[in-house]
Amino acid sequence: MSSSFTPSATLAPADSVASVASAVPAVPVAPVVPATPIASSDGPDTALHWPGLFALMLASFAATANESVPAGLLPQVATGLGVSQAWAGQLVTLCALGAGLGAVPLATRLRHWPRRRVLILALFGFFLCNAITALSPDFVLTLAARFVVGGAAGLAWSEIATFARRLAPPAQQGRALAVAMLGIPLALALGVPLATWLGQWVGWRWIFAGLSALPLTLIGWLLLAVPDVGGEKDQNPEGNASPTHDDRPTLTQVLTMPGVRPVLTVVLLWVLAHYTLYTYIASFLAAVELEGHLGVVLSTFGLCTLAGLWLVGWLVDRHLRSLVLGSLVLFVGVTVAYGFWGACWPVVAGGAALWGLSFSGAPTLLQTALGDAAGAHETMGQSMLVTVFNLAFAGSGILGGAMLGTVGARALPWVLMVLAVAAWCVVFLAREHGFPARRLRP
Repeated sequence: MSSSFTPSATLAPADSVASVASAVPAVPVAPVVPATPIASSDGPDTALHWPGLFALMLASFAATANESVPAGLLPQVATGLGVSQAWAGQLVTLCALGAGLGAVPLATRLRHWPRRRVLILALFGFFLCNAITALSPDFVLTLAARFVVGGAAGLAWSEIATFARRLAPPAQQGRALAVAMLGIPLALALGVPLATWLGQWVGWRWIFAGLSALPLTLIGWLLLAVPDVGGEKDQNPEGNASPTHDDRPTLTQVLTMPGVRPVLTVVLLWVLAHYTLYTYIASFLAAVELEGHLGVVLSTFGLCTLAGLWLVGWLVDRHLRSLVLGSLVLFVGVTVAYGFWGACWPVVAGGAALWGLSFSGAPTLLQTALGDAAGAHETMGQSMLVTVFNLAFAGSGILGGAMLGTVGARALPWVLMVLAVAAWCVVFLAREHGFPARRLRP
């Protein structure tokens, strides 16, 4: 789920990327028909297709790295291309814009393709555009390459979620998605810092060359070890191999399916609140005179994100609704604690741990909920999630910047608390569709 969805990914806080410019009526749709999973029937221990899920984990790692690594290389990129850091920051902006604009049209147009072929296309986009970035002497060409990388990332995020759920039986689809999404915290905790450090020694162009080589290796793995699964045409409600025009839903039809809009609303509110705090946590710590603890706060957040995602992976298939409600309660608690006792270091440190736990499984939880709601039209639904995620990320920069210029960083927790409470209320009310108390399985 990245500056763009890295379902994803989390960019560096504001001080380290300060240069970045910062009632439709319901339409009848085909019945929800769950995708047929590819999984062993030997029992729960062998049901997941582990080679495929590990490949998808590396794909989420690659997508997160493609979106997040440039933020740590802005000074070197600016020097190498002869532009200011503010202009270099547009590499991040264009990538997020490409993901937000490209996810829905690409996923919609390619929804009848086999899933593996679509993911390979996205990975090839990573390879080609990172190679161009590594070799380009021209800033405009580099910007164009980053925009296309963003489109590839948006397509990849849509496919990773759908593919992961198809590689598992219905009772373990949430766990499969959690495994695939492990690439996000691994990239943020290991890949991005390593790339930033190596960039100082070998130069930023070699880092992009590495980002170009990784997807080629992954394409080989996908072709050799991962089974293909059909596109949406194989999920025709009538069982036809080739759906008629009436079987192909429009975006409006998928959007009006029960449960889809509540999930997307929660994505917007939760991601907006989370990324506003993450992007401007350095500003908040400076306002409470704890700026020297920024590294510890971010490290604590990252480690707890890894731990929390492991826990979510075990529980999501049985307790999705409870996990979403509980995660939002934790985040509300963190904002209240920061609002009242933000200048107290133990409170800030403990809050960082709870914050990491609260958001760790958000991409898995939200993509699982949306996949359940969209049913056979999951590919289109996941592309909507990617778009909303990126809009929320962009909005977090606008919201946080506006607050810093008006009420100040100390007021951040209270505004974010309102957003989180609103998200909790949407989840609570969506007990029938979107976040049901009992997940419906085929």
